[in-house]
Amino acid sequence: MNVLSREKQIEVIAALCEGVGIRTASRLTGVNRGTVGNLALRVGLGCMELHDRLMVGIRTERLELDEAWSFVGKKQKNVKKNEIHAKGDQYVFIGMAGNQKAIVSWGVGKRNTDSTMDFLHDLRGRVIGQPEISTDGFHPYRAAIRDAFGDGASHGVIVKTYSVTHLAKDAVTRYSPAAVVAVSREVMSGDPEQYVSTSYVERQNLSLRMGSRRFTRLTNGFSKKLDNHIAAVALYVAHYNLCRTHEALRTTPAKAIGVADRAWSIAQLVDAALNVAPALPTETPPDRRRKLTVIRGGLD
Repeated sequence: MNVLSREKQIEVIAALCEGVGIRTASRLTGVNRGTVGNLALRVGLGCMELHDRLMVGIRTERLELDEAWSFVGKKQKNVKKNEIHAKGDQYVFIGMAGNQKAIVSWGVGKRNTDSTMDFLHDLRGRVIGQPEISTDGFHPYRAAIRDAFGDGASHGVIVKTYSVTHLAKDAVTRYSPAAVVAVSREVMSGDPEQYVSTSYVERQNLSLRMGSRRFTRLTNGFSKKLDNHIAAVALYVAHYNLCRTHEALRTTPAKAIGVADRAWSIAQLVDAALNVAPALPTETPPDRRRKLTVIRGGLD
């Protein structure tokens, strides 16, 4: 990674941002697969730092929250007890500004109360004021929003009821979602003046699956390590916010929300990410590792 030219680094990251996997990016760019993975990890770590520095002091009227399923290493049913935190189901929590379409906060973790609480407190630290919040019916959101935003937060919940008669077994419909038969909205706290909806953030979940190979279903492109999975999400979020022009906004979400004055290029994103990325730990070569020496004393 350290000897790759700047042009090659940009070429590799551009390929990854378009939704191809590491193996495909390696073939397209002629760069070693391990080098592609190391570069993606370091740029992803830099993108996390960029997000923390840029997405602060955000003003928005609406926030939509949702979580997208993914897994690392293996499916949850195959996870052993000592792997429960790093393997299996890993949900991507996303907090999106409803009007500006920017991803204000995100997190990766288990779909439980602790992960939801951490995500909401991170979101609270990035926004100013009391925006109206829309979520699905995931129960931990209610307590987490009250804890992070206070009892006066305007929180609306949208609950979709799916058909239970979706029992088709043919290949055409086997992986299709069940039909929505009813939609209900409920105000949990405050008085939301605007429409309670999670449509934008749910559409964002599709963009995530299209923009990162690790989220494509029914393939072997899933993440094998949690750190690489988190770095891939960080790269996607930075590219989405800073580089990708939103069709409805006709500009980037970062510019629409006021944290950037122009659309970034891939080259600018790579340069900025590598400039702030922490150094990756390096493994000592086997021939230089300090060997254990047993000192026998007191026997003579």
